Amino acid sequence: MARLEFNQLLEAGVHFGHLRRKWNPNMAPYIFDEKKGIHIIDLNKTAVKLEEAAAAMKSIARSGKKILFVATKKQAKDIVTEKVKATGMPYVTERWSGGMLTNFGTIRRTIKKMSTIDRMKTDGTFENLSKRERLQVSRQREKMEKNLGSISDLSRLPSALFIVDIVKEHIAVAEARKLNIPTFAMVDTNSDPTKVDFPIPANDDATKSIELILDVMIAAINEGIEERKNDKTAVDEGSEEGAEDNDSEKVVATGDEKVVAAAEETPADEK
Repeated sequence: MARLEFNQLLEAGVHFGHLRRKWNPNMAPYIFDEKKGIHIIDLNKTAVKLEEAAAAMKSIARSGKKILFVATKKQAKDIVTEKVKATGMPYVTERWSGGMLTNFGTIRRTIKKMSTIDRMKTDGTFENLSKRERLQVSRQREKMEKNLGSISDLSRLPSALFIVDIVKEHIAVAEARKLNIPTFAMVDTNSDPTKVDFPIPANDDATKSIELILDVMIAAINEGIEERKNDKTAVDEGSEEGAEDNDSEKVVATGDEKVVAAAEETPADEK
């Protein structure tokens, strides 16, 4: 994995925290200094924590499991949508529906309802409805797509969450903790890093900062997915070679059996 340079973090404004009066005391180990009433994050510790989080993220992706990205604040939602969609991972950028994890069965039924409406449109059932009913169903489908469309492929609970701003997404953090789902998060100076498993001390308000941290996470996921593909290819090739070796052994064994059988059938005077 490529490691970020100190200057890259500095230029992206990752080091800027919140006003001192808004700080969370648990962030003290990650604060380097204070300037003009604003806390400055220690970028050396950010780099270390970022590397730890990326390694863990890569391991999860390599195992073929899903990581749910949560970022509903306006500075992050477009970036997350653009970058995460390419990896095939689920994401939530519109609104975190309470119970999305703790009441996952209900969420899955809602997603199945979306699929049912789609089938109605293809098999002609939708056209048999009245104009008013079609309008109601269409509006319902649009609302579900907006809130749950990005997690429609999530057939089971995610194996981890990546969160931008745990203060804003406190419900998602609480649900993940209740279900013992590992959490990765960008934590600013107003956040409590003890609430997540892999805190990354960073400015969670600046677009450049969010994009830089997210790029590292996405790169780690892509590496994990690529290694999983390579491992699977190697296993498949090994299986094919093993099958070929078995076939060769069978041919040799069959040939030996024929030689023995022919020798036994040969008359003694011909020997």
